[in-house]
Amino acid sequence: ADVNSGNNGIASLRATENGDSGAKVVGRVENGVADADQAHEDSPYSGNTLVVEDGPSVGDEDLGSAAAPLPSVSKSNIEHRWSDITSYTTKKVQSWFQLPNGNWELARIVKTAGSESVISLPDGKVLKVNSDSLIPANPDILDGVDDLMQLSYLNEPSVLFDLQYRYNRDMIYTKAGPVLVAINPFKKVPLYGNNYIEAYKNKSIESPHVYAIADTAIREMAQVVVLLFSFSSGESGAGKTETAKIAMQYLAALGGGSGIEYEILKTNPILEAFGNAKTLRNDNSSRFGKLIEIHFSETGKISGAKIQTLLYEQSRVVQCAEGERSYHIFYQLCAGAPRTLREKLNLKDVNEYKYLNQSNCYAISGVDDAEQFHIVKEALDIVHVSEEDQESVFAMLAAVLWLGNISFNMIDNENHVEAVADESLINVAQLIGCETVDLNLALSTRKMRVGQDNIIQKLTLSQAIDTKDALAKSIYACLFEWLVEQINKSLAVGKRRTGRSISILDIYGFESFGRNSFEQFCINYANERLQQHFNRHLFKLEQE
Repeated sequence: ADVNSGNNGIASLRATENGDSGAKVVGRVENGVADADQAHEDSPYSGNTLVVEDGPSVGDEDLGSAAAPLPSVSKSNIEHRWSDITSYTTKKVQSWFQLPNGNWELARIVKTAGSESVISLPDGKVLKVNSDSLIPANPDILDGVDDLMQLSYLNEPSVLFDLQYRYNRDMIYTKAGPVLVAINPFKKVPLYGNNYIEAYKNKSIESPHVYAIADTAIREMAQVVVLLFSFSSGESGAGKTETAKIAMQYLAALGGGSGIEYEILKTNPILEAFGNAKTLRNDNSSRFGKLIEIHFSETGKISGAKIQTLLYEQSRVVQCAEGERSYHIFYQLCAGAPRTLREKLNLKDVNEYKYLNQSNCYAISGVDDAEQFHIVKEALDIVHVSEEDQESVFAMLAAVLWLGNISFNMIDNENHVEAVADESLINVAQLIGCETVDLNLALSTRKMRVGQDNIIQKLTLSQAIDTKDALAKSIYACLFEWLVEQINKSLAVGKRRTGRSISILDIYGFESFGRNSFEQFCINYANERLQQHFNRHLFKLEQE
């Protein structure tokens, strides 16, 4: 089942219900890779309990595959039903038909003559179409099955219809064999918490869920030394990061006891503050990728973790599109820093920094940046980042903001410049710990080695701005790497390593705009490659 059909490996759900004349985009599909339980034997949709009704809505193949005793049917009726099996598709009362705009409609077949069929659409339109363009629809009894492998007809419209049918009833998780399909509900759904964790742990609930996948991973860890618990590529906002956090909550609940699990969970607000940002399509878009390895002891308890990250979108530090924001931590610092810290860093409001005000977007609806700052501070305490180191982190963030406010003056008729010695230059020098003269020289000149000599070349205005932006991006990238290093020291396994681990891959989201940066191109390319890897290992190898 190609649930990832469509642009860039992401299936935009466009199935329509009876009576709807237009398409509904109800969510985005994301795949989690891990072994899942086989379909339940007692499922009402399994062959053992399939209910077969005698009527035109059930086809001959359905009758032939039913394992349960058939209802009483007269001999003449059976002979009539089996008298003509030349074209099963056209005997179905309803079939899927794809409109010119790409949407699927559930059409009723009025009549068939030769290679053509007359169909009636839900909006009342009657069309004459080629019979080969009609795709068989599943019987109503299969509406909303929790495993797509149970569908009699595993085609694109049937898969999308089943996902939307479940989605409309807040059943956002569906299995596709070993794959868990998760659709972002874009609202809070009552599917999580201690009660649900306990229920999936005790197997009192068996419906598809991230908890079920995580539970399977933990139980099979005894047989498999290393497990990869991967969340594949998806469009920004599909729910990859939230799904990864939900999985980590379950692993922490079942493998907890040492206290390290609490530290692991507290890495999320830190990494999101420094690595996530508001884009046009997602208020909390991960602009970096991370692989979290959670290690377990021989008794199945969490013994430590390691995080690998790569900050892909460094350009966001110095440049944002209209309506977007830079990384969350800048806004959180400006909104939540206490008075003493603000005075020490000479902090201003967010709209007074050029790196932040160029996009005219300073807040996110429903998010309190000041409150988030205190959450990040608490998380830094929990992962043992000292108060002194925290002040250094905030100083570097302030230095980046002040760098954006540095301006330049022309000093000759060849467009060469030097930095203006105002509060911006002075503040940056103080925050990073250097002399103002040295900072000015670094921003307005470039050293070149020619033979055995060093030549100092003066920079033009555009070159000086590029140098200033490069310094800001470099400081932020080094700060991000340092933070991850400190987190890993706090979560280190050390001598407790047993080789048993579960890894969670949370990759950056796919986004495509009218004009894309080179970094966005790399992000999208990585998504495509990962999707191809996923398809090969989950579908092609399974077929072989």
